[in-house]
Amino acid sequence: MKKFILLSNPLILLFALGIFMASCSEDQENPLSEGELSQTELRTILETDAISASADNILAELYTTGNSPSGRNAPECYEASYTENGFTVVFNNCVLNGTDNANGTVTVVYSTEPGTASFTATYVDFYVGDIKLNGTRSFTIMGDPNQSAISFSVTSDMTAEFSDDSVIIENGSRVFTFAFGDSLETSSYGISGSWELQVNADEYAVNITSTLEGNLSCGYLTTGTMEVNKNGLQVTVDFGDGTCDNIATIIYPNGASEDVTLGE
Repeated sequence: MKKFILLSNPLILLFALGIFMASCSEDQENPLSEGELSQTELRTILETDAISASADNILAELYTTGNSPSGRNAPECYEASYTENGFTVVFNNCVLNGTDNANGTVTVVYSTEPGTASFTATYVDFYVGDIKLNGTRSFTIMGDPNQSAISFSVTSDMTAEFSDDSVIIENGSRVFTFAFGDSLETSSYGISGSWELQVNADEYAVNITSTLEGNLSCGYLTTGTMEVNKNGLQVTVDFGDGTCDNIATIIYPNGASEDVTLGE
């Protein structure tokens, strides 16, 4: 139970924040080209983590449930078994935390390292709506939520299958950081890390070279750069100078650049 107490409160905040950060870009679809990186592809790269994060949102509620003796009486839509080292839950068409219906099995194992707030979640044929998830996501929480900053790392080895038979495979790590300010404008977040994606026949390698940042008063990433290798094509994506707008600039190897719209 000590692990539940240690992790549950920051998890709710951080999962919600992670979903916000991962969904800070939306766009209209553009035709794809082997020689360029489209708005749609950039959206996929930025939002892939949000697919798994919808399942993570369910974990936050399970931590809250596990923290309460009355919460051990699980709803009829899922069966949960808790131990000192973690828990296993089998879902049957269950709606939690406002997500789509959840079905399947998730097992969470806590780290045995003293003083470490970390765990690994394993998804087996786990559905959120019509998206099927398999694989693992490991979380480590860093910092004190009572202080001015907190962050968590996520290492993913996940496969997502969609109803249209498309498949996204993700491997890699991200670090999400949140700094508390006196207002939304002064409360900032950042994303760093590197990961690889396979989206049907296309392969992408992503490396954040300068931390992607924004603040909670703006719905978009406002600064930072990342390198994207798409099937051998290497480009740089620049998210701006801190101005709150929905524009990112894609810079190609020949020096040509293209502004793309991240959202409405």
